[in-house]
Amino acid sequence: MTRLLPAAVAAAVFAFAGAWDASTALAGKANDTLTWASDSEPENVSPYHNNLREGVVLARHVWDTLLYRDPDSGEYKGLIASEWNWADDTTLDVKLREGITFHNGDPLTADDVVFTFNYVVQPDSGVVTRQNTDWIGSAEKLGDYEVRIHLDAPFPAAIEYLAGPTPIYPQAYFEEVGLDGFSRAPIGSGPYKITEIETGRHVVMERFEDYFADSPRAETTIGNLIFRYIPDGETRLAELMTGGVDWLWRVPSDQADQLGAVPNITVTSGETMRIAYLRMDAAGRSGADNPFTKLEVRRAMNHAVDRQAIVDNLIRGGSRVVNTACFPEQFGCHQDVMVYDYDPDQARALLAEAGYADGFEVDIYAYRERELTEAVIGYLREVGITANLQFLQYAALRDLARSGQVQVDNQTWGSFSVNDVSAITSAFFTLNEDDHARDEQVAEWLTTADTTADPAERERLYALALERIAEQAYWVPLYSYSTNYAHVDELDFTPYPDEVPRFYSASWK
Repeated sequence: MTRLLPAAVAAAVFAFAGAWDASTALAGKANDTLTWASDSEPENVSPYHNNLREGVVLARHVWDTLLYRDPDSGEYKGLIASEWNWADDTTLDVKLREGITFHNGDPLTADDVVFTFNYVVQPDSGVVTRQNTDWIGSAEKLGDYEVRIHLDAPFPAAIEYLAGPTPIYPQAYFEEVGLDGFSRAPIGSGPYKITEIETGRHVVMERFEDYFADSPRAETTIGNLIFRYIPDGETRLAELMTGGVDWLWRVPSDQADQLGAVPNITVTSGETMRIAYLRMDAAGRSGADNPFTKLEVRRAMNHAVDRQAIVDNLIRGGSRVVNTACFPEQFGCHQDVMVYDYDPDQARALLAEAGYADGFEVDIYAYRERELTEAVIGYLREVGITANLQFLQYAALRDLARSGQVQVDNQTWGSFSVNDVSAITSAFFTLNEDDHARDEQVAEWLTTADTTADPAERERLYALALERIAEQAYWVPLYSYSTNYAHVDELDFTPYPDEVPRFYSASWK
């Protein structure tokens, strides 16, 4: 269905006006304030305590990591670190830059790095995505600006993780205010500092004038950033066209086509590392009345959805069908697996074989891009599966699923922009709280691959795991995401496939 830019867009501006306050800096070049909006809001701005993409974006601007991966060359460079070397397969020695300060003026030293890593590996730390930190055993201080990181086992992807989802916290401040206080008034060392958080509305940031000059990041030129949470799509578009917002993403393709003709608006698009999938409760954690414990039903689900039609008609812009539980370009994302073509007749036959000749009814959960889940629901209904949409905030859905109350959900995962299969397949198939398959053989292959130094052996083990995941139809892999970005012409912005908008390197024309 084509979504026009409706007259209701203009009305939406006035409907939303009461939720935005003029005391916050206005958007645009004239106010040196880049305002970006999204349809989701992280449950907590503390990077280790949310796993929503919006939280990842905030983290990349407010916190620094030890290393930095150049998005153009792929080269790893020192960010907080000045040098690093492996003492052995499980010991990484890191020297830190001197002279880096946190936003409150405290110096960043080895104490902060050691504190951060020893804190996040604690079981009661509340870290949401344990896969990002469980490879760390402990950290110790060798000197004021020297740290040794101990791994429990070899983890070849460690450098990639140190350049991504492992920001450094200020020890003294965090211990003083605790997680709750940190969430309300966070402190980092990145190019922007947070000055205001209002849940359900916005996060306000300003350029950190004391950010260190030798950073491998591009020099930051825009003075202020504002993240606005605007759940309604028409309202976001209205705000873009009337000057309340400078930058949007996830614009539906048909509306992106129309926006391209709007004066003073630029539209760009491209494939991202994010993939979508249906996850089924193959392990039966949700109770006895669960059709997804049957292989035939899971395979029927795979045959029921016309993924290519969704790619061609709803997403477009570089999206493609995926057949594996990973993004095709990630290291170890083996592609020679069992593929399920769109075949509704075969889906009906498999349902009948499983004892569901008349189909069945089930709740399907989702948290973003409602129209894409609705398209999936339409295909499922054609083969006799009546799927009732339960649309929730991400954190609520995640917690329901982890407690075993969800039989099937439409999920997406961007791997925290980590270019390694361990960031997705291992995150969902190693007998952890997000594993709905509970396949011990798959978990063993993945765990061994994650900790094996030989790249060829890693690839072999990942291939075995991905082949079995496909053969057992634990997921319905759907498609890669192509994100449409729309922004004001006066903003010079470059998108990257890792789905991290780098506002710190954007500028006004």
